[in-house]
Amino acid sequence: MTARPRAAPDLRLATALFDDLDRRTRVGAGIVRDSYGFGEQLGHDIVRAAAQALRLEIAVDAIGNMTMTLPGRDRAAPRVIIGSHLDSVAQGGNFDGAAGVVAGLAVVAGFRRAGIVPACDISVMAIRAEESAWFDVAYIGSAGAFGLLEPACLAVRRSDGGPSLEQALRDNGFDPEAIRTRRRLLDPRGVRAYLELHIEQGPVLVERGIAACAVTGIRGCVRFRNAACHGAYGHSGALPRAFRHDAVAATVALLHDIDAEWLRREAAGEDLVVTSGEFFTDPREHGPSKVAGLTRFVLDLRSLSDALMQEMATYARAAATRIGTEYRVHFELGATSDSPAARMDPRLLAALRDHLGGFEMASGAGHDAAVFAAQGIPAAMIFIRNAHGSHNPDEAMALEDFAAGAEALSALLLTECT
Repeated sequence: MTARPRAAPDLRLATALFDDLDRRTRVGAGIVRDSYGFGEQLGHDIVRAAAQALRLEIAVDAIGNMTMTLPGRDRAAPRVIIGSHLDSVAQGGNFDGAAGVVAGLAVVAGFRRAGIVPACDISVMAIRAEESAWFDVAYIGSAGAFGLLEPACLAVRRSDGGPSLEQALRDNGFDPEAIRTRRRLLDPRGVRAYLELHIEQGPVLVERGIAACAVTGIRGCVRFRNAACHGAYGHSGALPRAFRHDAVAATVALLHDIDAEWLRREAAGEDLVVTSGEFFTDPREHGPSKVAGLTRFVLDLRSLSDALMQEMATYARAAATRIGTEYRVHFELGATSDSPAARMDPRLLAALRDHLGGFEMASGAGHDAAVFAAQGIPAAMIFIRNAHGSHNPDEAMALEDFAAGAEALSALLLTECT
């Protein structure tokens, strides 16, 4: 029996890349790799230099996604893509997104060093603009690559008052017409599998003492982005309860009611998280001696089950009607913005479980892997333990934990591509 080849990821390269990304894109306390901005481009320049040193084939598509390819024996066969993003939120951490691109390069470097020529091409993909913090558009790089973006998104302006998405693309030498005409830059038929390594953005692996694990799926999202409660302003001391139309009290009651339903669903073993990340009164009209006549808020529902998200949205609308009557106010939850849940490929998931152990978990945050999976491409994800969460400067991923994930990624590639 012929022994399967081994290829240890190049951890020295990974360390150098992490250090360079940190040194060149840290601004004050945190990392700033702004989507289609100076910081993200620096990240692309850094990994491009590493890819050139590895003699990889480099290509950049019309909206800036970069692929760095180790050629396989059969160049016509569908390729495997290892991908993630290099942009960050403002004052973010160094590993969110970047760990996946660095892992891909470390694994490919290991193949090079071991003299392994894979059966098919292996491409490391640095995907543009995954973070919607800069332009309020989900998955610009990956969705744009498949021609899925609405052309109207080109008019969306950068959140800090910067240029529109269209102007940002032009300023970087890219072609917004690819989005306007929904041009497909990546053919799903040419992709055998999509693999993404990412830091966990919550505390589960830290609490369980686990370095890395396989991801079962990516929760979808049903979000009431522009919900409001309309009541009536009044004097806080002069209005008895029976005469109030208190928007704050009604909104609190609604959120408490939905939270109780979440607890019931959770107790029944259903996968669900509920968040109201924005809740405010109008600063032009509110006051310490006033009953508030208006609130605006966001309701974010996430689950691995699209059906459950829709059930919870229906529940929220019914609760808003019921509580609105009780508190003599009117809720307008508005339309939802929806992202479907994405299940990871069962075969790839089983293989990762073999390499990483039996523990697995869902991803509550969105990732580019969801876009690939929605295109019918077998997708898999690896989570790496990370202290202090993410989207903050204190992300803390140990190299030993990264190595465990990168070794599992390499082992999976050796199974898939040799």
